[in-house]
This record gives sequence, C-alpha cells and structure tokens, in this order.
Amino acid sequence: MQDLEFSEVVELICKEDPRFDRKAYTFIRQALDHTVKDLRKRAPERAGRSQHVTGPELLGGVRDFALDQFGPLAKTVLNTWGITRCRDIGDIVFNLIEYNVFSKTESDRREDFADIYDFEEAFVKPFVPARGRNRRASLGASN
Repeated sequence: MQDLEFSEVVELICKEDPRFDRKAYTFIRQALDHTVKDLRKRAPERAGRSQHVTGPELLGGVRDFALDQFGPLAKTVLNTWGITRCRDIGDIVFNLIEYNVFSKTESDRREDFADIYDFEEAFVKPFVPARGRNRRASLGASN
C-alpha cells in the first residue's frame, strides 16, 4: 500500500467500519502523542527507548487528554463520536494498526483495552459536586 495521508486512511477505515466518527481517529492520534509526552515527562528514562505505549497507558492518556480538552463535556463528545467504552478506543487503535498508522508489539491485544475504566466514573464523576454538603446547607436554611 502506498503512503496515504492520515485523513485518507481514516476515510478508508470509516468506509469499512462506520461505528466511529472521523474525529474520533484524530482525537486518538492526538491522545497518543499526549500520552507519549506525558510518559516521557514522568519517566525520563523512556526518552531514549521505544515510544511503545500499552493499552492501559493509552487509556489513561485518553482520559486525561479528553478531560483537559473537553472538561465536563468529555463523555458527551466521545459518545457523539461513537466512543462509549474503553473497548471502542481499542477498536480504533487496532483499525489504525491494520492500516499501519500505529504499530504494535507481539503482546498487544484488543483485550488490553477491555473495561479499564467506566466512562461515567472517568468523565462525569470528576465534575459532580459534593451533594452532601450542599443538601445539608439548604436543609438548614429552610428551617
């Protein structure tokens, strides 16, 4: 296969697997870059070695990047693109691997992306206010 631009590859993938919006692929690619930079920052000894990122590492990076980019709307944005669970991210990654955009090691599997976190916990809970304090305060004010 000749070298194709990323957008052309994504177009081909979306024709074969229409579950995910094109923007999902761009986001995952950006999230991978973010993850690699973050891992290098936290573990400088990785800088000279392979840039390989495991499934769980990428999922952590996707979570952090989505929260940073979209804040309380992260889950909504991801869901709009067809990403509703960790396995979906794995499917996007392996679609990109099939087209040689991403690479993998012998030990990498789709299952590496299974149920690492719950989207509600990862993307909604960080923005839910502490209800206990607010409820007690409003109950005390009405008496």
